[in-house]
Amino acid sequence: MTQAIQKTLRDSAGMRWTALLLLALAMFCSYIFMDILSPIKDLMQETRGWDSTAFGTMQGSEVFLNVFVFFLIFAGIILDKMGVRFTAVLSAAVMLVGACVKWYAVSESFMGTGLEAWFTNNLNYIPVFDELGVSPFYEGMPASAKFAACGFMIFGCGCEMAGITVSRGIVKWFKGREMALAMGSEMALARLGVATCMIFSPFFARLGGEVSVSRSVAFGVVLMCIALIMTIVYFFMDQKLDSQTGEAEEKDDPFKVSDLGKILTDSGFWIVALLCVLYYSAIFPFQKYAVNMLQCNLTLTAPNADSFWASSSVTIVQYVIMLIVAAAGFASNFQKKANLKYGLLGLSIVALITYCYMGYMRQSAESIFAVFPLLAVLITPILGSYLDHHGKAASMLVLGSILLIACHLTFAFVLPAFKGSPVGGIIIAYTTILVLGASFSLVPASLWPSVPKLVDAKVIGSAYALIFWIQNIGLWLFPLLIGKVLDKTNPGVTDPTQFDYTAPLVMLASLGVAALILGFVLKVVDKKKGIGLELPNITE
Repeated sequence: MTQAIQKTLRDSAGMRWTALLLLALAMFCSYIFMDILSPIKDLMQETRGWDSTAFGTMQGSEVFLNVFVFFLIFAGIILDKMGVRFTAVLSAAVMLVGACVKWYAVSESFMGTGLEAWFTNNLNYIPVFDELGVSPFYEGMPASAKFAACGFMIFGCGCEMAGITVSRGIVKWFKGREMALAMGSEMALARLGVATCMIFSPFFARLGGEVSVSRSVAFGVVLMCIALIMTIVYFFMDQKLDSQTGEAEEKDDPFKVSDLGKILTDSGFWIVALLCVLYYSAIFPFQKYAVNMLQCNLTLTAPNADSFWASSSVTIVQYVIMLIVAAAGFASNFQKKANLKYGLLGLSIVALITYCYMGYMRQSAESIFAVFPLLAVLITPILGSYLDHHGKAASMLVLGSILLIACHLTFAFVLPAFKGSPVGGIIIAYTTILVLGASFSLVPASLWPSVPKLVDAKVIGSAYALIFWIQNIGLWLFPLLIGKVLDKTNPGVTDPTQFDYTAPLVMLASLGVAALILGFVLKVVDKKKGIGLELPNITE
């Protein structure tokens, strides 16, 4: 009888990994939409008149409401009060609404309308925000960029709410089990969305030989509909789990505002939060400019229009090969038979080399940067399993910071030195992008599973919300700063493929230096206070 009571969906490896897959697929779709315009920055300047400042301001607007209207704090309260399943569906619905607004803003239907005229003549001055220098709009900003920023703000509210919800959901389904592996795997799958975006956004924008940036965004809107469906399916799974366990997170141990004091007075929490903002600010804003940076630093010659490498079918083939890289590499970590394990690993490596060769033949900056998450997918299970069984989370954060610094400095000083060398430049680019992606996999696998060790279970949602809120300050600030620095350090440059990216990249590398210092501080604090960040996640 006791065994029957204890046997729940959570006890079944298949069911808890299915729950994780549903959440990860929703995040996969949101990651695609998050950077849907990043690989077509040059097209946005050519077709909509968005210079780097307008592009950066619009990209930074994603987190504006989360930071300055404290929406993420409210999202954490909603999560703690209403539970994972309700908040998951709510976040997906909010993302879909924001995505639809952004799609209309960049569509041809918006051009010439009264709404475009209104945005042109309004929102040029926002009291208080302008005085503080944090307004999401400015005088002279294209109307389409203003309206797209409004939609991106709404999307950002749902996306960051989804982020803390997924983290809380994984804690709920995997606590005391393979939590680091689960969180790392979720982020690995979600980050395949970045690669998908880099490949398919330009594909849809140029489909049929006619440039239309709205097609790319429409592709993202369809995916956000799929994300909503995934969260609805998860809703019923989570509801079934609660009925089996008798848990009712909406009612038991309700959230109190005073509980935030327990979080805010913890030095370990603050170090982790600052590490998060520094590290993520050096990655996510960079993703929004990475394709353009490669266009500016690589010698790329478009293939003949009638060749296979210029056809639309090569995009599909390359994406299928990418999926083989990810699936085979990821699956190889779970094989007990050596021949099967190394066979899958070999297949993944061969497929990766094939993918890189195709990217070279296509002479496409977006397909080159799309390798960003692939090495992460391969090593994330290794890192997650190691952390679950052996610990060393703080040490992983330090290693990630060192790799981050090295990669941004390589982009700033080494890659430009190879401009004019078609093969050498692309080899440097591929290697650095893969290492940067691998360093990024160190963070979710080590950072997020550490949070439950720092705070009480009943305020985990609020703790994640606070970390995401602090992180969002950087995600708002640095896309905007990169855009402004680009315009200031490239006066008179109108060709979007001729910018000098040295100054922005050095700025991002400095964030890695600060994160490295904090990583060492975290190790000291962990040792003194016995937080247990270096201890394994799996409890015997």
